[in-house]
Amino acid sequence: MGIRIYRPTSAGRRNASVNDYAELTTTKREKSLCKRIKKNGGRNHSGKTTVRFRGGGARRIYRMIDFKRNKDGIPAKVATVEYDPNRNCFISLVQYDDGEKRYVLAPLGIKVGDVIESGPECEPKVGNAMPLGAIPASLEVHNVEMTAGQGGKLVRGAGNAARIVAKEGDWVTLVLPSGEMRMVRKECRATIGRLSNPDFQNVSIGKAGRKRHMGRRPHVRGKAMNPVAHPMGGGEGRSNGGRHPCSPTGKLAKGGKTRSPRKTSNNRIIRRRKNKRQGQLVL
Repeated sequence: MGIRIYRPTSAGRRNASVNDYAELTTTKREKSLCKRIKKNGGRNHSGKTTVRFRGGGARRIYRMIDFKRNKDGIPAKVATVEYDPNRNCFISLVQYDDGEKRYVLAPLGIKVGDVIESGPECEPKVGNAMPLGAIPASLEVHNVEMTAGQGGKLVRGAGNAARIVAKEGDWVTLVLPSGEMRMVRKECRATIGRLSNPDFQNVSIGKAGRKRHMGRRPHVRGKAMNPVAHPMGGGEGRSNGGRHPCSPTGKLAKGGKTRSPRKTSNNRIIRRRKNKRQGQLVL
């Protein structure tokens, strides 16, 4: 695991770096677990842009990941550790004793030949998936469900892990990577360990072209546009928009709450995530 820094042979190479992918064991994917993604360039079914600055990029093949980890009591052997173009952590191909193959998110430190398992009765070791109520406190977990049987929704990014800090009745308290502390039902499953590829955050893109390969188009400031394209555009010379920051549709961009008040999961948040602007926790 490490970062490879390019020699500055050109302006585009000067600040670029890449992951050395030392943990990967193969470059061939399991075709039976793959399907092609159709791109939409940020457009909806009417052809209208609903997400700005998206489009182009290299073609991707989607790997179908087992986020539910619901094949209980059957050991699975790790066959490969692979790169996945659709996420920033690595994935592993596992083969169960009955012959079935599945892709799972690869925890940090997992190797080819390791045996992992799912279910409430398995041993709490890295790579095993268990209900939160059966996992000992203070262990790190990832791929956490918010509703039992729905599949993992929380903590799926490279190098991330949540920590179990308390258990009370039917609820388990977790501290998420963002600093948020929330309660989750004890029947919800999680996978033990920290996710692979923690060096992802240290990679420097280096040039605009690499972002285009990822399907990201240039992000343009509103005040650099014409008045016809953005409420903050236009003006004589350089201006600061002449109004409070807003979106192209006029929705205010700073200071307002954007989270839906109807989310039932709001009631289970004990402590809000970190306030990045002030560097402190918002209670």
